[in-house]
Amino acid sequence: MNLNELKQLEDQLWSAADSLRANTDLKPNEYSTPVLGLIFLKFADNKYGATEEAILKEFNELKGTRREKTLAEIAIKHCGFYLPDNARYNYLLELPESEDLASKIKEAMQVIEDHQGQEDFKDVLPKNDYQAFNRLAQSKQALKALVRSFSNIPSDASGDVFGKIYEYFLGKFALSEGQKGGEFFTPTSVVRLMVEMIEPYNGSVYDPACGSGGMFVQSLQFVERRKELSKKLGEAETNNSLFVYGQEKTLDTGKLAKMNLFVNGLKGDIRQANSYAEDPFKGFEKFDYIMANPPFNVDDVALATVEKDPRFNTYGLPRNKTKTKKADDNAKAETVPNANYLWINLFATSLKNAEQAKLSNSGRAALVMPNSASDARNSEADVRQALIENNLIYGMLTLPSNMFYTVTLPATLWFFDKNKTDDKILFIDARNIFRQIDRAHRDFTDEQILNIAMISKLHKGRNHEYISLVDDYFRQGMAKLEATVPHVEPSFNKLKEALKDDAAIVQSVDTLNTHWHALKPLKESFEAYVKTFPQVVTKDLVVQLNEAQKTLRASFTPFFKAIADEAKVLDKAIREKEKAHNELVKLTRAEAAEAKANDNKDLFKVKDAKLKELNGLSADIKEVKALLANIKADRSEAEYFFNHISWLQERFPNAEYEDVTGLCKLATPEEVREQDYSLNAGRYVGVVIEEDGRTEEEFFEELRQASDELMMLNSEASDLEKIISLNLKQLLSEGGV
Repeated sequence: MNLNELKQLEDQLWSAADSLRANTDLKPNEYSTPVLGLIFLKFADNKYGATEEAILKEFNELKGTRREKTLAEIAIKHCGFYLPDNARYNYLLELPESEDLASKIKEAMQVIEDHQGQEDFKDVLPKNDYQAFNRLAQSKQALKALVRSFSNIPSDASGDVFGKIYEYFLGKFALSEGQKGGEFFTPTSVVRLMVEMIEPYNGSVYDPACGSGGMFVQSLQFVERRKELSKKLGEAETNNSLFVYGQEKTLDTGKLAKMNLFVNGLKGDIRQANSYAEDPFKGFEKFDYIMANPPFNVDDVALATVEKDPRFNTYGLPRNKTKTKKADDNAKAETVPNANYLWINLFATSLKNAEQAKLSNSGRAALVMPNSASDARNSEADVRQALIENNLIYGMLTLPSNMFYTVTLPATLWFFDKNKTDDKILFIDARNIFRQIDRAHRDFTDEQILNIAMISKLHKGRNHEYISLVDDYFRQGMAKLEATVPHVEPSFNKLKEALKDDAAIVQSVDTLNTHWHALKPLKESFEAYVKTFPQVVTKDLVVQLNEAQKTLRASFTPFFKAIADEAKVLDKAIREKEKAHNELVKLTRAEAAEAKANDNKDLFKVKDAKLKELNGLSADIKEVKALLANIKADRSEAEYFFNHISWLQERFPNAEYEDVTGLCKLATPEEVREQDYSLNAGRYVGVVIEEDGRTEEEFFEELRQASDELMMLNSEASDLEKIISLNLKQLLSEGGV
C-alpha cells in the first residue's frame, strides 16, 4: 500500500467514523474509544489471519499425540494472541440484522481478553462502550455501517499500516477533543525524529507520560529499520530486543497504549500512575532509553511531593525564590512554579549511570519541551546549569511551529546522553524544515527526518551511514525516474495532437521530449555507479564514495534544469494561448448576450454556435494543461530524492560534520557559558537568508502571470454579472413585472 492509497483509506475510514457525529447522539469523546477498539479488532484479525494456516497445521499435526496442545496455546506461540471464532471480524460483519451488534462486539472483546492469560490485559479492551450505540435505532445502524466501512482495511495490511491508521485516528480525535485529546497524542513524525536521534535498538525503553504508546511503536519500527541498515554496513548482528515501561495517569489512555502494544507485538508493562508522586518501576538510574512528550508548564505540583525524591532533586529543584521564610517553613503549601524542570530532572536521573550506559551502549533520552524552557530563569536556570556542567545534555533541536495538533506553543526536543564522548552540545535549528499538511498543520517527511538525524550521526563520526543514505536516495530517485518514462511519452504525443495547429508550441513539446530522452546516458552512468558500489560500506571507503556520489549528482543537474526550463516555456505559451482564447470567448459571449437582448435571433444563433465551438476548444486547452501538469508532476516526483541528495551534499560536502549557519552548531562549554547557559538553538546556529532559486526576471514573470490570471478572473466575473443582469431583465419583462 503506497502513501496515496493509505491516505485515501485513512480519509475514507475517518469519514465513516466522523459520520457518527451526525448519525448518533454520541459526542467524539464517547465514540473515540469504540472506534479505536474496532480498528484494533480488524488489525488483530489481520495479524491472526496471516498466521492461521501455520496455527491450524501445527494443531492438526499434534492432535491426538502426547504433545497435543490447545489451539489457543499454538496461536499465542505463532501470533502472540488467540482469536476465537466469535472474535473474528467477519463473524461480526456477517451477523444478521436481528442480532445485537453492540453486545456481540462486547463478547468478542471479552473472549480476546479471556484467552490471553495476561493479568495486565484484563479490562483493557472497550466493551461496555458499545452499549451507547443501542440508545437510538439510528445509532444501531451507524454502528453496523462503521463495521462495514472498517472491513475495507485490506486483509493483508501490515502492523505498520495499522500503526499509521491508528495514529491518524488518534490525531483526528485529538483535534475533535481539543487539549484533552492532545494529552495522549504526539505527531508520528516528531516521535520518529526522536527515535532516529536516540536509536533505541536493544534494552529497556521508558516513557513516564506514555499516552497511547506511540513512542514505543516507533521504537519497534526503528529496530526493524536498523536491522536492514546493519546488513548494508556490515555490522555484526546484535540482540535487538526491547522491553517497554510506560506510566500514564489516565486509565482510558493507558488502555489505548496496551492495545497499541498488543497488536504490534511489543513486550512491556504499562501502569496507571502519576509520575510526580508514584514510581512503580523504581526507576532511578534504571533505563537504557527514555522518551516522552510530558504535559507543558504544569504549575500545581506540591513541593512536598517531589523535594525528597532523588528522581527530581538530584540536579536541583525548581522553586520560587521569592517565597517568604514563612512559606518556606510551611513547605506543604508551596508548589513548584513550573513542572517542566521536574520532567527534565526525571529524564536525567532515570537513565542508567555513565558506567552502565557505556557497557550497554545506551543511556540516551529525548523529550519534548516548550521553547521557553531553554531559557527559563531563576531556579530553573540553576538546574539547567547543573545539567550542562555534569555533561548530560547531548543536543537541542528546535522544531517548526504548528507541528502539534492541540499545542500551539513552539517546542524544542532535548536529548540526553550518559555515554557522551566530548563535552560539547549539538544545536540544531529545524524551524525551516517541514512539510505543510494544511494551513494549520505541518509535519516532517521520512527523508527530512533521516536528513536531520544524519547531522547527529556525522557528529558521532558515522559518515559511512551518510554514504549509505545518499545511495538509498539515488536508487529511489532513479526508480522513480524510470517509472515516469512510460507516462511521459504518451503525454507528449497527446500534447502534440491537441496543439498540432500551433507550430511553436509543438516545437517546444518536441524539445521537452528530447530533454527527457537525455535520461538514457544518465541511466548508464547510474548503472556504472551501482556496479562499483560495495556491498558493505566501510569508513575507509567514505572519501572515494563521496566523490563518486557528488559527481553522479552533478551529472543530473543539467537534465532536471533543462526539463524545468522548457516546461516553463511551454507553460507560458499555453497560458498565452489560453488568454487569447478567453478574450475571444469573452467577446463572443458579450456579442451573443447583446444579440439576445436586442432580439436579433439570426445573429444570436451565429454567436451561440461560435460559443459552442469555443467551449469545445476550452475543454481541449483544459486537457492540455492537465497533461502538462502531469508531466511537471512526474518530473517533480522523480527529482524529489535528488533534491535530498543535494541538501545533504551542499551542507556536508566532505561527508563529515561541520557547523552550518542557520542549521547546526557544535557549541563548546565556553560558548554555552558566554550565553549564560542558554540552550536556545537560535543563539548558536545563527541565521541565513534562504534563496528561493528564482532570478529577478523569473520572480517578475511569475508576478505578471498571477496578475494576468487575476485580471482574467475579474473580467469573467464582470461578464457573468452582465449576462445574469440581462437574463433577469428579460425574464422580468416576459413575466410582465
